[in-house]
Amino acid sequence: MDEKDLIIAGIDEAGRGCLAGPVVAACVILPKNYNLPNLTDSKKLSPKKRAILEKQIKEIAISWGIGLSNPKEIDEVNILNATLLAMKRAYSKLSVKPTVVYVDGTFPPDIESKVICVKKGDLKIPQVSAASILAKTFRDRVMRKVDRLYPYYGFAKHKGYATKLHLEKIREFGPCKIHRRTFKGVKNFVWEELCLKLK
Repeated sequence: MDEKDLIIAGIDEAGRGCLAGPVVAACVILPKNYNLPNLTDSKKLSPKKRAILEKQIKEIAISWGIGLSNPKEIDEVNILNATLLAMKRAYSKLSVKPTVVYVDGTFPPDIESKVICVKKGDLKIPQVSAASILAKTFRDRVMRKVDRLYPYYGFAKHKGYATKLHLEKIREFGPCKIHRRTFKGVKNFVWEELCLKLK
């Protein structure tokens, strides 16, 4: 196949290291002559710039998809397998089948297209950068909505990451339904709580 005929997609995830909430993956196919000069890893961008790029990516993308794994699935199958499952779900939402899919990291999801794993792919491959932005902005919206259900944890602020504030809130209120019970920080509290009950 001629290189110009290749349909390239990128996959990345957001929320893998969090103590609460889903892990979210996005898959994006960009057109050949896209114009997104500020495209880069979502972690390098301010929330405002991410929001602008999210809109632009969705407007010009040939196809894009979002997939997620919830906290219960993460606890049941572990975070790596849950992340790969979210990636597979994101890929399944594409309306066009890509020739090759670049994935950020070292582990490939089980999908039909050829997969190439690239460390720091979100900094090197535009399609992966675009996927990182869509995954991050979607997940942040989810965590802001979750904050309305559980306002005492500060999810809108830390998005479920293991910040000092979040750990203090877990210790104060205990884990809620969207916490990942198998994760250190949550698991430690659950174990301490059990020991106290046994005294």
